[in-house]
Amino acid sequence: MRNVLILGASGQIAQWVVKALADAPDVRQTLLLRDPKKLTGHEPANAQVVIGNVLDKKLLKAAVTGQDIVYANLIGEDLDKQAQAVIAAMQAAGVKRLVFVLSLGIYDEIPGKFGEWNQAIIGEDLKPYRRAADAVEASGLDYTIVRPAWLMDEDEVDYETTAKGEPFKGTVVSRKSVGDLIAKVIANPALHVGANLGVNKPHTDGDKPYFM
Repeated sequence: MRNVLILGASGQIAQWVVKALADAPDVRQTLLLRDPKKLTGHEPANAQVVIGNVLDKKLLKAAVTGQDIVYANLIGEDLDKQAQAVIAAMQAAGVKRLVFVLSLGIYDEIPGKFGEWNQAIIGEDLKPYRRAADAVEASGLDYTIVRPAWLMDEDEVDYETTAKGEPFKGTVVSRKSVGDLIAKVIANPALHVGANLGVNKPHTDGDKPYFM
């Protein structure tokens, strides 16, 4: 049995992951979210729900203990503090495998006019995301960092990845595609260990996302 803790489980990417894992006979999900109003009422039979905040050290430690994989789907101006809390809880509990979703642009890795546009729109907001990435990389955990392009709701799985240090490709990617990548890592935890991946839909290069 593989125990998976999903932090920020009401997020739109996380919901695709929860759905992908719902019928896995060897997976037990723990869904941690802050707002009980965001529960759908159709949570999978292999999932239990915990209501709380990752900055609640006692609650987070209890949630992390006994897990095999932690997948963090968190947002906020204090994302770096949330990342530090997750890392500390995992280190204390002896849990090693972490998947952490962040954002494109944290390394100024986007070329051309799209990079300039992205920096102008969300550059300031990315600072805690970069600090979170640095903390994860320095944690000693078996991490995978995921940096999606601008997210769209299309019901499709169509994506490619770039490594840290490579120019980011494309402008958009579906939430379902990012969820598919994460679900694959959860199914095969040896996949992408130590990787820091940009994720985009192929052939979507441009000056900005098509919907902006």
